[in-house]
Parts: sequence; C-alpha cells; structure tokens
Amino acid sequence: MALGRAFAVAVCGLEGHLVEIEADITSGLPGVHLVGLPDTALQESRDRVRAAVTNCGNTWPMARLTLALSPATLRKVGSVYDVALALAVLSADRKKSWSRLEKTVLLGELALDGRVRPVNGVLPAVLAAKREGIPTVVVPRANLAEASLVDGIDVLGAGTLGQLQAWVEGKGTLDEPSAAPPTALGVAADLSDVVGQAHARYAVEVAAAGAHHLMLTGPPGIGKTMLAQRLPGLLPPLTHDESLEVTAIHSVAGLLSGSAPLITQPPFVAPHHTSTVAAMVGGGSGLARPGAVSRAHRGVLFLDECAEIGVSVLEALRTPLEDGEIRLARRDGVARYPARFQLILAANPCPCAPPDPRDCMCTGLVKRRYLGKLSGPLLDRVDLRVQLHPIRSSAFAAGEGEATAAVRDRVAAARDAAAARWAPHGIRTNAEVSGSLLRRRFRPAPAAMQPLRSALDRGSLSIRGVDRTLRVAWTLSDLAGRTSPGLGEVTAALSFRGAGA
Repeated sequence: MALGRAFAVAVCGLEGHLVEIEADITSGLPGVHLVGLPDTALQESRDRVRAAVTNCGNTWPMARLTLALSPATLRKVGSVYDVALALAVLSADRKKSWSRLEKTVLLGELALDGRVRPVNGVLPAVLAAKREGIPTVVVPRANLAEASLVDGIDVLGAGTLGQLQAWVEGKGTLDEPSAAPPTALGVAADLSDVVGQAHARYAVEVAAAGAHHLMLTGPPGIGKTMLAQRLPGLLPPLTHDESLEVTAIHSVAGLLSGSAPLITQPPFVAPHHTSTVAAMVGGGSGLARPGAVSRAHRGVLFLDECAEIGVSVLEALRTPLEDGEIRLARRDGVARYPARFQLILAANPCPCAPPDPRDCMCTGLVKRRYLGKLSGPLLDRVDLRVQLHPIRSSAFAAGEGEATAAVRDRVAAARDAAAARWAPHGIRTNAEVSGSLLRRRFRPAPAAMQPLRSALDRGSLSIRGVDRTLRVAWTLSDLAGRTSPGLGEVTAALSFRGAGA
C-alpha cells in the first residue's frame, strides 16, 4: 500500500476551507475512485490528471487508486484541485513524502499536456491558507499577481506540472511575484461634462458624501446616466482591506485582470434592465456565484430604465440594501457575499417620455402603472429623489460646470467629518448609522425635528424614512461645515424625499 497527500482550498462564497487530498494505491483492478462530494468538473479531473501526469514523463499506477478529499461533507466544486490531485498521486506512486508538499497549498487546473491553467477564486483561497497557517501557496503563473496581494505568506507560480514536480523534489525553482503588483485603475468621467442640472449635481454630491441611495427621474437625454457614471469619481479610494474584499469578489466571479488585479477604486456596475434575479443578486446551479449587487460592493450599482426591470428583480434588492450582504441558499450550501453598495436608479417619467413633458400623451393611470414597479418599501430605502427638468439654451451660457476634482475635495472633507464623529461606534459613513443612535444620542434640536414630526403625523413619512432623512441631514451638515444639522438641513433632507415640509 502507498499513500500520498497534498493540500488545496475549497472556496464557498468568499470563505475558503482547507482541503486535504489523499491518494491511496492498493492492489486490485486498475481504476480511479474519487470520493469527497466532487461535482462534475471535479469528477472529470481524473482524465485530465492522468493525461497530464503521463505526458510529463511519469507513469500512471496500474492499480486501484482512491482519491479522497476531506472534509468529506464539504462539497468540492471546480477544477482548482487538479494540481494537488496530481502531486498526491505522484507521491503515492513513488512512495515519497516530500517535505515541501506537507506545508504547501496547491491550486490550479491542468491541461492534458501538463500546463497549469488559471482558476477563479485564488485570492480568497490564499487568504484561507494564510489563516490556516500554511506557509506556502503555489498558484498558476497567470494568477501570481493576484495571489501576491496577500502579505505574510510565500506565493509561487507554476507554469507546468513538470516544473512543480522538480520544485517539490528540490531540483528546480518556481516563479516569484514582482515587488509590487499593479493596480486596476479606471478612467472616471468628469462632472464638468454635465450641462446645467444644478440641483441634480448637488444631489449626486450629497449621495457621494454620505453614501446615500439616489433616484433620478426625467425625460430621456437629460443627463441621468451621465450623472450616475460620474458618481464613482467623487468617492474616495478604497482602503487596503476594502480593496482586498472587492478584489476577492471579482476573483470568485472570474472578472480580474491578470496584469493588474488589485481594485483600488469603487466599482461601477450597470446591469441591463432585462437582467434576471440570479444575475442581479447571484445564483447558479450547485454553489451560487456573486451577482451584480456583490460586484458593486463598496461602489455604485446603477439601474438605468429601472421602470422596465421586473418586479421580482427589484424586490430582491430590499434585503441587501438593508443588511449590506446577500445570503444565497443552493443545493451545495449557503454562499454569503458582501453587498454594501450605493444604489442609483434612473427612470423616465412615463412610457412615451417626450423631451418636453408638456407633449406627454400618457394618462395619469398609465404613469402610475409605469412607475408602479417601484414599490413603496423599495422607494422608502432611497434617500434622495430628484426630478430632472429640460435644459434651456441659457444653460450653455453659464460656462463649464464644476469639475469632479473640486467636488471630490468637498466630499472627502464631509466624509472625514462623519468618520471622526462615528468612529467610536465603528461606523464610517452617515448612511450606515443606525436609527436608534440617530434618535437617541445624536438627535438634532427640537426645532430642527419639527418638520419630521409633521411629516410623520401626516403619514407621508415612515419611521425608516425619518431615520434616512436624519442621515441625509447629517450629510448636508457635514458639507456645510456645521457640527449638527439645523432646521435648514432637515428641511432640505426632507425635500429630497418628496415628502414635503
């Protein structure tokens, strides 16, 4: 009897679990038996691994071969285990327990000729290996820049199975990462490109300063999409921990660039209005993959033509908007993905949507039905609602609008003020403050609260609406350089919700 062992990582959501792979060669009819809840892609790895091992100059054991992946109760998905399976088989066949193999995690898919192909989810897998105390991780050469984002663990890259085998035997070397992996930078459009729409521009500034949700309504071609696309340029860069978290989500989704994997800027995700529930919140057979709400984590989720989106898709947004994460239960388990994003909605006022609202031919019933897909509970979670009006020729005479850089400086100052105020409570932005904290310890003066009491008594505002209005009022106060919101800030925040004063 011969026994070999290697290690890999199973990624469920963004959480990695160390997997021990054992290869047992015993007398009996030749065959490969793979146990440990493998999926179809992993079952097919038997043929890939056998071809790769033989094509790299090794012999395949002509005996009964059992490959066990532990823990046995954890579902194993994908081709990331190919390299570890091959090394476990070689260790068992040669009856050698290589010391390097005992303290290394192996990740990668094998081609039939022994090349090591890149896989998804390398970053969370390396983070899991570091957490488990594994000192070294070997990844495909194409994933080396991504894996090197994790500090405190040795990361090496393999191009072929033969190269990896020589390194395990102490006869060769593997590729090492560069000193500083490049970052993925996007080119943000400038806010000065937007003509007119001073009120909507200010709403975008407020949304950026407090991480608030925003809805823009107006005729087509008026600038709703332009404003939404310029919001990420107003947001501060991601911190190191946020960058790793966002990069890990895109790694699992298979959207990272191999040459510049680290995401340092807030992402901007704009799914088409025909997207399904699974595309929006995540899904798929077996283990759920991240959807648009998770890919927009720490960034902006822009839903253009939101009145054309299915009701079930829109209603699926309510839980991640409230909780900041999405939990997807599928056949192979529950996947949890973070989903703390800024929602930007854009819609025409009616189906015909002429450039001049006076030319509209829709009845009141048609208009209500058109925007009726946006339910009350969903709109109640949107802090800022702005109606854009047609631009007259006089708007061009005012010259170029304020640039993104100037607005970003005010947003950064407001965010710093909010972070200093909420830091003892573990909060960074006004949008994250709990209602109880707002109403008990940080309640504005009674005179400033009067408009909220009136709106609440009229029934035009819910308790959740009161809390969200107070958050916007604090953001307006931070932008104005005040220490606490007054009557003017509360009234302005209330007007952004369309609830009246």
